[in-house]
Amino acid sequence: MRALLLLCFCTPAVAETVVAQRIIRAQQIVVAEDLALSPTSVAGAISDLALVVGQEARVAIYAGHPLRATDLGPPAVIARNQVVPLVWHSGPLRILTEGRALERAGPGDSLRVMNLSSRTTVTGRVAADGSVIVGPES
Repeated sequence: MRALLLLCFCTPAVAETVVAQRIIRAQQIVVAEDLALSPTSVAGAISDLALVVGQEARVAIYAGHPLRATDLGPPAVIARNQVVPLVWHSGPLRILTEGRALERAGPGDSLRVMNLSSRTTVTGRVAADGSVIVGPES
């Protein structure tokens, strides 16, 4: 009878990590020149440059440090204290009013807003056009 010998060579997978090439300040838009690829693999770090370029830094990122998804987000479309449209709709009913943003936010972020009519603080989701959707559809 013939014996079949199978040899498996296991080598560690080589992964790259996106690191900052220079200091990236909070609220700065990340450009390709700010980034480099490091041959090391860091748990939780981003490995694709395309996911990082054009994003806004949420915190200061120092040179040589790996970038994590929590460090970045979409660029803010609403500044703190900016007057923004508040939109509430349910079925055919739609209510529009104005509110004052209590923090910076980008599309898709949750945002606390003070309703200027009632002085009540509400929380909504930021739409791409800069309005804040509150209520059941937020």
